[in-house]
Amino acid sequence: MSTWLVNGDVLIACNCDFGCPCNFNARPSKGFCEGGWIWQIENGHVGDVPVAGLGAALFAKWPGAIHEGGGRATCYIDERADAAQRAALTRVLRGELGGPWGLFIKTYELAPPTAAHFDVTLAQHGSRARIGDTIELALATIRNPVTQAEVHPEVVLPEGLVVKRGIMAASTVFRVSDALAYDHSGQYAAFGRFEYS
Repeated sequence: MSTWLVNGDVLIACNCDFGCPCNFNARPSKGFCEGGWIWQIENGHVGDVPVAGLGAALFAKWPGAIHEGGGRATCYIDERADAAQRAALTRVLRGELGGPWGLFIKTYELAPPTAAHFDVTLAQHGSRARIGDTIELALATIRNPVTQAEVHPEVVLPEGLVVKRGIMAASTVFRVSDALAYDHSGQYAAFGRFEYS
């Protein structure tokens, strides 16, 4: 395996209720999983290829729980990546180097990556992302259903694959209009720091 290291911020969204039972090794809220991740790499390299400042994203749909497999997935690489960076990030997304993708790749068929424009604003609960014309995500704080007061739960996951500490949020918009085609606006979202090597 090549020496590699990437760190930065990740935005997460899916069809589950707030908190997402998958974080706790439980079944998804509705019995199936449709969601994904947007990674903004702050610092990183894959072998001798620098990938700092680039984005990568992956979206999937599984008929049951993630670990039961049978899913399909699409992925995106920042259009600003040159040929070497695109090849390096493709290896990462295919799980060839490990990280969360090394496990997820066993659960879905992954389409080849698409180069796309990443328009991402990292602003905690106000974070927003648009990838090309096919992905849209906007986060907000979760609100108490009775008082409408904002609440700010977090989760600490010492064994977490994607994040070790996630800040829970709600999606005001979460639409995927590529071959997967789903809209789970108003459901689970989260954000946090990541580091994989």
